Amino acid sequence: MKKRALISVSNKEGIIEFAKGLHEAGVETVSTGGTLQALQEAGVPTIAVEQITGFPEILNGRVKTLHPFIHGGLLAKRDNEEHQNQLEKNEISPIDYVIVNLYPFKQTLEKQGVTKEEIIENIDIGGPTMLRSAAKNYKDVAVVVDPSDYNQVLQAIKQDTLTVDQRQQLAAKVFRHTANYDALIARYFTEETGEDFPETYTITYEKAQTLRYGENPHQSAAFYKRSIPVKGSLATAEQLHGKELSYNNIQDANAALEILAEYTEPAAVAVKHMNPCGIGVAHTIDTAFQRAYDADPISIFGGIVACNQVIDQLTAEKLSKIFLEIVITPGYTEEALALLTVKKNIRLLKLHVEPAEEVGHTFTSVNGGMLIQTKDNGRINPDELTIATTREPTEKELADLLFAWKAVKHVKSNAIVLAKEKRTVGVGAGQMNRIGAASIAIEQAAEHAQGAVMASDAFFPMPDTVEAAAKAGITAIIQPGGSKRDQDSIDVCNEYGIAMVYTGMRHFKH
Repeated sequence: MKKRALISVSNKEGIIEFAKGLHEAGVETVSTGGTLQALQEAGVPTIAVEQITGFPEILNGRVKTLHPFIHGGLLAKRDNEEHQNQLEKNEISPIDYVIVNLYPFKQTLEKQGVTKEEIIENIDIGGPTMLRSAAKNYKDVAVVVDPSDYNQVLQAIKQDTLTVDQRQQLAAKVFRHTANYDALIARYFTEETGEDFPETYTITYEKAQTLRYGENPHQSAAFYKRSIPVKGSLATAEQLHGKELSYNNIQDANAALEILAEYTEPAAVAVKHMNPCGIGVAHTIDTAFQRAYDADPISIFGGIVACNQVIDQLTAEKLSKIFLEIVITPGYTEEALALLTVKKNIRLLKLHVEPAEEVGHTFTSVNGGMLIQTKDNGRINPDELTIATTREPTEKELADLLFAWKAVKHVKSNAIVLAKEKRTVGVGAGQMNRIGAASIAIEQAAEHAQGAVMASDAFFPMPDTVEAAAKAGITAIIQPGGSKRDQDSIDVCNEYGIAMVYTGMRHFKH
């Protein structure tokens, strides 16, 4: 019996050549809609689906392949005598090859000004059904969803060497493809209905690159990106120069971008091991970077720098004197690019940094499960800060307090940040107690602690942190407040003339 292929594709890349190859191999082609027209215009003998089903397309093409003459041909087992008898009795011809890809739902979602009606109409029904039917019956039906597989499949068909293992691999790709497709649809409807935490949480990612290794050389890893691109995310960056990104590069670069998104003025962020080692804000990007560098000129070595302004020659000269893994910026002047590309391995990324997202979720895998929470995008209104002490902060202190509060949010807990003149001067990260974090930050700041301000990601359970701040010459503190022993810290602040304000908001980051 002559072999039969069913072809129905939205993405017609390479399909004409593939169909011609099938015809040359003696395979009969069945198709529908725009694919049928394209094949016939290309001179490929093709049978219309309605000739097989005896039923016309209806409902503006919503129903055309949902018919027993199609799905019986797809799902019948060749080694099952009862199935074969039923095919013969109902005059159904088996289908041996299915080449299908789906309505462009993802591309429709990404279109500017797209209507809800257009989105709904681009939810494919018949396509996934055919794909799943063929993939379920992979031992007897070869199913192709990816145009990149056309050549190898065609050669195997011509040489009659298409193995069951190859068919199973093609089927696995189909189920991944339809799962991705359904996940996008599920996510769209979930967001439309405003459900943050539905009974099942479905999200899908696409492979961006295989990484040389993971966090350590003995671990394997890959980088996946959201199927619908997220503006300002690392996955959308353009790499202009340097080696491929590593697992740790990606983690650190993402941390740098999240910090940078907090600031609207020209800002530079230096990151090491996902913590900021320096943040600077100024009227120009070269001054902002200089402030970030001065914050910790030791830790920045081998780190990542992200800026929210175009890198000019002056800034590039400063960057080129340091060993850096990555520089991320919205752009580079020609002179800056020429200076930085002298270094063979430095990774130069171009990315317009978007303001911090107001919505969205973060994900943390745990053994056997996943923790999902809304993003920590809490904002404080300076007018709603609570002045806890007798002395209020000066205008200059308040500006530095707000700067430090944005920074401490992105430091691993327990976290303390010291800042002065819109740059960090000391960072204490990831300590098991708050005084430990404060001690590290104060030691790092050294003489720069004098006249600096302090930000704490959570309240002070003891007044010891305030005592340490007073001895270091810190003049103002910002913290959430809410401890049973708040008054002890307030009393110490009043004793030393330190201004302390409460935000009423905690920023733990584990």
